[in-house]
Amino acid sequence: MFSDLSQSPLSKNLHRLFLLRNIAIFAQCLTFTIVYWSIDIVIPWLPMIFVVVLLAVINLLTWIRLHRKWPVSHLEFFFQLLIDVLALSTLLYFSGGSTNPFISLFLLPLTIAAATLPWRYTWIMAIITIACYTLLLFVYIPLPHEHSNHLIEFALHVSGMWLAFVLSTVIIAWFVVRMSSSIRDRDRDLAKAREHALRNEQIIALGTLAAGAAHELGTPLSTMAVVTGELQQEYTHDAEFQSNIHILRDQIAHCKQTLTHLLAKAGQTRAEHGSELAVDEFLRQILDKWKLIRPAVKFTYQSTGTQPIPRIMDNQLLNQSILNLLNNAADASSECIEISSHWDNQLLHLEIIDDGKGLSAEALQRAGEAFFSSKAPGQGFGIGLFLANANIERFGGSVRLFNLESGGACTQVVLPLIGSAT
Repeated sequence: MFSDLSQSPLSKNLHRLFLLRNIAIFAQCLTFTIVYWSIDIVIPWLPMIFVVVLLAVINLLTWIRLHRKWPVSHLEFFFQLLIDVLALSTLLYFSGGSTNPFISLFLLPLTIAAATLPWRYTWIMAIITIACYTLLLFVYIPLPHEHSNHLIEFALHVSGMWLAFVLSTVIIAWFVVRMSSSIRDRDRDLAKAREHALRNEQIIALGTLAAGAAHELGTPLSTMAVVTGELQQEYTHDAEFQSNIHILRDQIAHCKQTLTHLLAKAGQTRAEHGSELAVDEFLRQILDKWKLIRPAVKFTYQSTGTQPIPRIMDNQLLNQSILNLLNNAADASSECIEISSHWDNQLLHLEIIDDGKGLSAEALQRAGEAFFSSKAPGQGFGIGLFLANANIERFGGSVRLFNLESGGACTQVVLPLIGSAT
């Protein structure tokens, strides 16, 4: 009903105060009914009923106000609490003042103010409640005693004190628990925002370093290409050497092509340069490229899915992220990698299973953090999985790593799809 309340903690608190006031109005009406029909006592019914009706009207206006998108200020919330204090003081004035066992209900607005408002409002509320309590010590309409039995009167007073304590305890506990939950939700949202901001800063830093490294590596690769070409022409009669130098030249050419492609894609956005591709073709292109990068890796691939085949965003960052995950599995695997994919009209589910030793407890907890790597020194920098996580989450997907009972680790990737391919 109050969908906009999630934007403002004070709006949530005003909604809770609205609910508490409803409970208070119901309890007051119930108390009036019990006293009127079961206890022979004469009290100023008309002004007390008028106070409750006025409080109900104010709460109705509060309900209407909660449907508006106006922000709730500390001052407005303080005045809402002040209305409850004045209403309670008026009811107590007509029903025995400080001798009324419900006098302890003054603690409720004070507790709520302390839990929700800045300290200055809390101290003002404390001064007001103390002043009202003190005034009710001397100025009030006493309850009639002439026809009442002292034992009955004492029992009713004790019962009223017990009921006031129960109400205060339940309401305070409920409100404080909900407040603590709101604070924890806010802290969790702030922590997520800080984490995303830190991740964005790290990605920008890595992108800047990668662009600089790509420019710097261009000259050494060109030199290596020239030198290997001269060596290939010089030792034409050595077959084994020619085979090795051919592999080396292919790897150099692949590195140059990768750097050229990287620089060409630098600064391009997903919306400008992202095309759509059938999901089976998308995966086939990634695996074909991976076979060129890691020709020695053995793997099996199975795919299932709905027909017609849906499309997915074909983006270089997304392709590279999946390649990073495949390379991590290849580094951990000892013999063969099992790759499987399944899609429906909305999601692609990709699983990469290696037969390695599995992930350590620290790796399971910190996997995806920047510059954390479970590999031996010199074998990894800990940025592949970090960038893969960041990019896949940017495209609306998720990455999950866990160990298998049979051994090895599984990387699960979920990516959103666009629709059916034509």
